[in-house]
This record gives sequence, structure tokens and C-alpha cells, in this order.
Amino acid sequence: NPQNYLEQQSVDVLADTFSGDWGVDVGVCVFLCFVPTLQFSFTPSRLARHLQKEAQSQHNNSEFTEDQKKTIAKIATCLELRSAALQSTQSQDEFKLEDLKKLEPILKNILTYNKEFPFDVQPVPLRKILAPGEEEHLEFEEDDEEGGAGAGSPDSFPARVPGTLLPRLPSEPGMTLLTINIEKIGLKDAGQCIDPYITVSVKDLNGIDLTPVQDTPVALRKEDTYVHFNVDIEIQKHIEKLTKGAAIFFEFKHYKPKKRFTSTKCFAFMEMDEIKPGAIVIELYKKPTDFKRKKLQLLTKKPLYLHLHQTLHKE
Repeated sequence: NPQNYLEQQSVDVLADTFSGDWGVDVGVCVFLCFVPTLQFSFTPSRLARHLQKEAQSQHNNSEFTEDQKKTIAKIATCLELRSAALQSTQSQDEFKLEDLKKLEPILKNILTYNKEFPFDVQPVPLRKILAPGEEEHLEFEEDDEEGGAGAGSPDSFPARVPGTLLPRLPSEPGMTLLTINIEKIGLKDAGQCIDPYITVSVKDLNGIDLTPVQDTPVALRKEDTYVHFNVDIEIQKHIEKLTKGAAIFFEFKHYKPKKRFTSTKCFAFMEMDEIKPGAIVIELYKKPTDFKRKKLQLLTKKPLYLHLHQTLHKE
């Protein structure tokens, strides 16, 4: 498959750059941990996710400066663009393999690199965790909602009244339950969405449901670039009982009167290592919903967020 070959080339370039010993001096090195598997299991998009997590990490043993983390995050953004280019059928404005190779000297000299970054991209972390009460004020341009990549749920559904929330499960000794408050979602055309709601599901790596699917009620209100929900979702399984690699999915849906059906506009997901008390914002991806998380495409080149707040309950 030519596309897979091109994608593999992209990954190999990154793998080669990680063969140096600078990571040993730093002592962090999520990067070097990936070297043995890069050539077999990492696509540019997946590698970008790990780089983005490192760029936003706050662990004490990290010796990266804030400027270096910004550079790492910019590299991750370039990888996302490369991933999108591999999945695109158009030839214009693509992030080419030649562009990706320009990142090699930056990676090899990340501790001393102080030149201007070769591409005009923003250091966007895949998951930005907010301190309680912290807020983001964002205005972004949204790409056309049509199209997307991945295999998952259908794009349209029969019109129906949403609101199938379930109560919290009984507590069990030593077991943890999770409540997720869906605060709001940021969209440029938020005010144009009719009867918007969010479908929440928990899937394994094969996209199989691990808990009952729940729908929020229709959003409370729409203002500026936000659709507000402020609704609690009780995850219907103890966290310790979820299978490895499971993820919680959030599908934003709205009614299209001209077509007389409810459509998925975008989706987001949260992985198990991101289950932590407090606020978190997660990025939105193009439909159709890719429950297997293999062909993810951001809704837009600029970030649009789903704002959540997590509460853990443990006996």
C-alpha cells in the first residue's frame, strides 16, 4: 500500500533521530522508550500524541525547559499535519516528507536548539489539563464539518429526543467510580447547532461497548463559540474493571432540519491514563467516529475543545 509506505517513511525519519544519546542525559525520555517499537507500531499521529503528552508534562524529573517543551509540541503539530497529509486525497498545502525531514536536526539538538522553528505552527498540546477554575478563551475557525476518516458509528441517526442518563452504580470496597461533568464544547458555529446533545460511550480497542451508551439532554444554552451542557455522566463500570486500552467517547450530535436527521458533527475521547480528578479539555476530531482510534483527523488545524471535569469516588 503506497500510503502505508509513505507513512512508514515518516515514522522511520523520526525513529532515526531518536537513535542519539541526548535522551540519556535528560533522564526523561519517553522518546527513547519508543525506539524499539517505532518501526512497527507508531504512525505519525500516534507518535504526535506521545510527544504532545511529554510537552505538557509537569513531572519534576523532566529537565526540558519550557521553550524546549514548546519546540517538542510544535514538532508534534507537524506530525499531526503529516498524518493528515497521508490521509488526504488532495495535493495542495500538504505537509510533505521533505518537510518532516527538516525536523531531524532539531530533534537531535533539542537541548541546544535556539533558532526559529522552520514551520509556522502553534505548539498545541493534545490534552491540556486545566487547574480548577482556570479557563480558556478561544476563537478558532472551523473546517467544513463534512468528510473525515475512520471507521465507527454512522454519520446520521433517526430524529429522537435525547436524554438517557443513568444513575451512579453502587459503591464497592476498593473500587473507583467516575463522574464526568460535561461543561461545554467550543465551536465557531455553536449558535447554529439545533438541539445539540452528546452521546457518551465506553469502548474497548475493538470499538466494542463496555458499558451502556448514554445521551445527554439537549444543551442548556448556546452563546458565542460555546454550547453549554453542565451535565453529569456516571460511568457505568468501576474504573478497575475496564479493559486495558479502553477509552471514553463523546460524540457531539445536532439536528439538521433540511435533511430531517440527527448528525454527528465531531467527536472526542479520553483514554484511561487521563482519568484524574479535576478539569481537562480534550480536542475534537472529524466524523465519522473512529472508535478504534486508528485514523484520527483533527476537526480543524486549530484546536477546538470539549471541556470536562472529572470526579473520582472510592470507598
